[in-house]
Amino acid sequence: MIRPLLISSLLITLLIECNPERVRYTNELKQEMADSKIKRITNADLVETVDDLGGKVIAVVEKELTTQLQKTTDPAERAKICQLNNLPRTKAIAERYALDIRLLGEADIQNKTLNAKEREILDAYLYSVKQKQSPISNIQKITDTTYVYNKPVALSSPICDVCFGKQETPFAVWHLGFNKREVVRRMSASIKKKSS
Repeated sequence: MIRPLLISSLLITLLIECNPERVRYTNELKQEMADSKIKRITNADLVETVDDLGGKVIAVVEKELTTQLQKTTDPAERAKICQLNNLPRTKAIAERYALDIRLLGEADIQNKTLNAKEREILDAYLYSVKQKQSPISNIQKITDTTYVYNKPVALSSPICDVCFGKQETPFAVWHLGFNKREVVRRMSASIKKKSS
């Protein structure tokens, strides 16, 4: 009598433990566990990864924006394109890498929603452009969890003229906001690829 009762209680326990609800989150749980592992990553490693990824992302986004701007001469349509909202590849990259992608201009030096460091960098870029210098890309650690990659758009690019032609000095700067966690995740993925 005790044996069948024990077997049935064991079966019920197994059925409860094999809940399909638990299995559904397996990939998310694996990712969370991988993110929780202790990794030795230096600040230099992070900056190098942000620099590499930032350069690649901007090359793709800038090409897409330039191509779309050349397809139309309608000022209203071009203004929409300059907002980067209707660029499918840019949107996909932003979602895939959890990036904040923006195109900034002279007016953004006064934009209080930007971090003070980034406004100072924009002001320095504007000064460089006015002095006919060739500014280079810049990476700033804005908070403990955020890095920003800025890169000026070449003055010869149609982006400066079309998107910021009304400014006293038509110049544009790419802003890529990186989440530190996503950068570390990308670094871990690239290390796994190299080792396999």
